[in-house]
Amino acid sequence: MTSLELARESDVDTATALTEDTLRAIEALALELARESGVIATAGLAREIEVIYKTESKIEGHAPRDPVSEIDREIETLVRERVSERFPGHDIIGEEVEIHPDSADGYVWVIDPVDGTSNFVNGYPLFCVSIGILHNGVPIVGAIWCAATHALHPGVYHAHRGGGLHFDAQPFEPIHAPDVRRKLSAAPGGSPGRARDWDNRVTGSAAIELAFVAAGIFQSARFGGVHIWDLAAGVLLVQEAGGQALIRRDHQLITLERFEAPPEVKENRSPSLRDWRGLVVVGTDEAIETIRSTTTQPGWFKRLGSRFRRNRRR
Repeated sequence: MTSLELARESDVDTATALTEDTLRAIEALALELARESGVIATAGLAREIEVIYKTESKIEGHAPRDPVSEIDREIETLVRERVSERFPGHDIIGEEVEIHPDSADGYVWVIDPVDGTSNFVNGYPLFCVSIGILHNGVPIVGAIWCAATHALHPGVYHAHRGGGLHFDAQPFEPIHAPDVRRKLSAAPGGSPGRARDWDNRVTGSAAIELAFVAAGIFQSARFGGVHIWDLAAGVLLVQEAGGQALIRRDHQLITLERFEAPPEVKENRSPSLRDWRGLVVVGTDEAIETIRSTTTQPGWFKRLGSRFRRNRRR
């Protein structure tokens, strides 16, 4: 039995609490909102948009970081309003509105209105809208609208747990190109451009990298210090495409089965799902086997951990 099958078996109590009709209804709304959000983002590129920065650089003379555009805010507002109308009992976590859900139990929508905002505001067409839904912390639905896709036009990769990967409402099998000897994987900025088993690419968007792994464009992707809104949708897409999602715990890679609040936070409040951070790897079975064989050696996971700790201190 594969690690993915074990993960799904361990989630059976959560999964059986959901009906197929419920999953399909939630996925339908997520797909609808992802498409509408994509239209808003595309229209935004045709005009001048307002951009502010959430973080000033700590190095004198350096440009600020973490841009947020009016499009980010418009999309998050749209999703929050529509989810509240359709599913008023569901909680919502969004990147741009710092509201913490009271509990990790029940349904939680996790929104990244524009992942890859720096790309977006500069007209670089690698950005996306990510909408993931958790039930008791377990990913059950994901929809990612991507400005660029395998089909050479914008579209939505989406799935519900147990339903398989879809692209624009049609079942989709990951790309398989057996004659290509040098394949691609996504790696954090600063990683070598060429590894032993594949060439590394950096897109500037964690969510689009997850969608590309699900689609078979990338063999794997590695993330350090990402937030829950970066991964909530894409982890499920990778799993439904037949891939694996792993998280590092106690110096080991284990299956990422659910998202949980951390034990503590710096602020004087109780931790919530919005505070989740982690070191995560996703990929095909073959790619994951390769990555597992290298994690005991000094290398990228050590560098990834260092980047994660630096980001936590900012």
